[in-house]
Amino acid sequence: MTRHARCVAGAALALIAAGLFPSDAGAHGLVGRADLPVPSWLFGWAAAIVLVVSFVALATLWPKPQLQEPVRRPLFRVPSIVDTLTALIGVGLFALVVYSGFAGAQQATVNFAPTFIYVHFWVGLVVLSVLFGDVFRAFNPWLAVGRAASWTFHRAFKGREARHLAYPDWLGRWPAVVGILGFAWLELAYVNKDDPSRLAILSLVYAGIQLVGMALFGVARWSQDGDAFGVYYNMLAHLSSFERIGRVLYARRPLSGAPRLRLVAGSVALLCAAIGSTTFDGFSNGPVWSSTTPHLQTFFSDLGAGSLNAVQWSSTVGLIGCVLVIAAFYWLGVLGIRTVGEGHAARELAGRFVHTLIPITFAYALAHYFSLLVFQGQAGGYLISDPLGHGSDLFGTADIRINYNVVSTNAIWYVQVGALISGHVAGLVLAHDRAVSIYRKVQDATRSQYWMLVVMVGFTSLGLWLLSAVNQ
Repeated sequence: MTRHARCVAGAALALIAAGLFPSDAGAHGLVGRADLPVPSWLFGWAAAIVLVVSFVALATLWPKPQLQEPVRRPLFRVPSIVDTLTALIGVGLFALVVYSGFAGAQQATVNFAPTFIYVHFWVGLVVLSVLFGDVFRAFNPWLAVGRAASWTFHRAFKGREARHLAYPDWLGRWPAVVGILGFAWLELAYVNKDDPSRLAILSLVYAGIQLVGMALFGVARWSQDGDAFGVYYNMLAHLSSFERIGRVLYARRPLSGAPRLRLVAGSVALLCAAIGSTTFDGFSNGPVWSSTTPHLQTFFSDLGAGSLNAVQWSSTVGLIGCVLVIAAFYWLGVLGIRTVGEGHAARELAGRFVHTLIPITFAYALAHYFSLLVFQGQAGGYLISDPLGHGSDLFGTADIRINYNVVSTNAIWYVQVGALISGHVAGLVLAHDRAVSIYRKVQDATRSQYWMLVVMVGFTSLGLWLLSAVNQ
């Protein structure tokens, strides 16, 4: 058996193992495990077959890069009034979050702030970014305030531009990494995460930090790399078939935006942090963490931490551990690719292939939070009429209740598994396309993708295991 054949056989066996790995899968959060019309093991085998076929098809039918150069078609020009309206809506929603957090009832279920932040903002914008492009940029409230302040300064000083510090190249997207990890810690480790008044305070603190960053480095420059949520949603928007350049909205080839992700410091860390935080959210609801966390809490209690701090510190360890595991697995794949040759350094390859993590980030988020978005997202209907939880009915929707029959548990399971499979297939496509653009020989490009295939198999197995572990 040739070396090429052994590699293909090994990859196929790994994928078959991935198909056998998950015994069953369940929906996240609000719904229980469904009795599926087909055995769950069949989904694992189907996932393995899809990935095997995709890998073989790419190796044989995709000899030249197809996605590296943008292919766009202009759709229409966006009127300037749209930017003004979306900016006002964004600022208004931010003001409502802060006001409801301070003035509203301090129960999370009846206050507008917690549901909007954790469901509509954190999860809903992920889906909107992939479907329609960089939606958040249009509604970004602190960006709107920063632009207004810059415009006012420009007019007040008769066209004079404010002087800003040069943004350091080494800083890159690291401020965004810190911001995403901070939000993940708030969601997954902080014991008072759903306290409306504390969320209002933290929202103001974050907005204040963004305005300071814009004042120091300029509105456009800081928003490009320093605003955690702006950077995160923009990276996801690279998967979208829509792109806005200036005032013109373009349609582009699916996935063709991802290869043009700017390679700056912190990009790998940001995507690993996003995937790792979602991983810990699922892992923390499973039996392994349930049996481990009491020992961690006892350890921190013995060090003098109170009961609440022991819980927070334990979750912090778990969160950091999951992020490091994701990063280590990606770097293992990169180090494997480096063995193919042609003198590419590991750091260079890590940057060249980092965009392949974008569809995996989306797949993990959609698979994990889909049920939360579908069900708890409906709460926005009555919360918008009664944002303070004081019994008002501003828009006549206060009597709306969550319909748990809007989507069946089986359908949720299909969406979750489908998201994982399609996300990892997209990652394979992006990796192969980048490989054939880097290596001079197609054979070397294919050999390099054995390692990326292992990465995708690992992420698929982990994602399916997390879905199954939640309900065990």
